[in-house]
Amino acid sequence: MANPTTPSIFSYDTLVHAVSGATGSTIAMSVFYPLETARSRLQIDENRTAKHTPYVVAEIVQDEGVASLYRGWYPVISSLWCSNFVYFYTFNGLKVALGDIMKSKKAVRDLLIGISAGVVNVLATTPMWVVNTRLKMQGVQFKTKHFRESKHPKYSGIMDAFEKIIDQEGVQALWSGTISSLMLVINPAIHFAVYEALKRYHSRIFDRKEPSVLQFFLIGALAKTMATLCTYPLQVVQSKLRYGKEKETHKGSMIRNIGAVLTHIIATQGKWGLYKGLEAKLLQTVLTAALMFLCYEKISRFIFVILRANGVKR
Repeated sequence: MANPTTPSIFSYDTLVHAVSGATGSTIAMSVFYPLETARSRLQIDENRTAKHTPYVVAEIVQDEGVASLYRGWYPVISSLWCSNFVYFYTFNGLKVALGDIMKSKKAVRDLLIGISAGVVNVLATTPMWVVNTRLKMQGVQFKTKHFRESKHPKYSGIMDAFEKIIDQEGVQALWSGTISSLMLVINPAIHFAVYEALKRYHSRIFDRKEPSVLQFFLIGALAKTMATLCTYPLQVVQSKLRYGKEKETHKGSMIRNIGAVLTHIIATQGKWGLYKGLEAKLLQTVLTAALMFLCYEKISRFIFVILRANGVKR
């Protein structure tokens, strides 16, 4: 265990925050997973006639059955747990390691720490997100012609998907969308920075009183709303790159990079195509993030109480 007088990222504190954040995110995602399904369909399947979340959910149930609302749940949850463990561990570890550096500019410090944690997270977990996107879209009844005609191979599970992607498309395919993901590290960075700022503001206003359950939920929701509105077009591009559009061309060029995808979306759907699925994304991501932070705060506090009761030094 690290010397208590020496700040270290290897501590019970950091581990508890990582486990709590990862667990809270899986609970929240499981509760709101049908909204995630609707969001991903709207982002990827351009020709879907239903444009609003309730209608997309109803259409999926009618065409594919209720179970399809939870298609790809396991790989998504597995990826999410690992991703949030890495992010929360890195974020809280860097806060400990930096100590009082930039103490007078906590908002800026939190933003920079969030960006750093996001870069580490993207490089470590992008392959899992590529695989879970493929698995989630497997067996989907697409409305867009080129997706119906050009399908990925059948995957029997996570490891089979890894093997087939590497064998048929090369190792680099596992990092599809990495550039857009690296650009999107600003999303959780804004999210965490705003969340921490709102908690500090609440503490000043209410004389250090801990936020209530509802207040934690609302703080998490507001922080995620701001982050999502700032970065949504890149999230649309990221979804398309992760799924793969190798059969689609725009003016004779393969759709392989951010610029080409942006050009294609604007040319075929107009500038508002960059915000397709925003309603579903806001509904899903804001509710999920709000519940995630609520669970995270309560789980971490519960674990710390147990550790203190057993005489474990943090």
